[in-house]
Amino acid sequence: MSRKKKEPKQKASTRQLMNTKAITDYSLQTYGHGELVYFLIKPSNISVLSEESIGARIYALMTVLKGIAEIEMLCLNSRENFEDNKQFLRSRMEQEQNSVICKLLEKDLNFLDRIQVQMATAREFLIIIRLRDEKQSEVFPYLSRIEKSLKEQGFIASRAGSEDIKKLLAVYFEQNVTTEKFEDFDGERWVILNE
Repeated sequence: MSRKKKEPKQKASTRQLMNTKAITDYSLQTYGHGELVYFLIKPSNISVLSEESIGARIYALMTVLKGIAEIEMLCLNSRENFEDNKQFLRSRMEQEQNSVICKLLEKDLNFLDRIQVQMATAREFLIIIRLRDEKQSEVFPYLSRIEKSLKEQGFIASRAGSEDIKKLLAVYFEQNVTTEKFEDFDGERWVILNE
């Protein structure tokens, strides 16, 4: 009986798991799904708008969607989610025998509720354009037309740069909304050159 040697499986890198080739100054390049360009849209506080104004915002969005068939949309939380912490505090309150500790836990729970209410409108709205076979010379004029169309319809929009894209990936994949500067490589901040 001859045993076949098994070749070690090559482990996938984080970029491969995320289906990501690279982050450019203006896009996220993916494997087989095109190049993604993100436009950050500043949200409107619709709770203070009249019914007519809300209808006008919906119509403006519909106009943009009809004019650009390739649009995809994404909405992300841009702040921490406290639900796990609140659930933990509730379970501790149920287990706790000491009434003073219970009152302190209840105060902590109320504090987290207040913070969450203050951040309830903290959302990131994105318009995504998926570039597939566009010629490099046509990309920037095309993206400029899209940005102009968004602004003409009253949206406050800007194209996401590489730092914005890193932040979006951090929020999407690890719910990290607190980091100021995102690294291109894990542990990059700890590398000291010429040492």
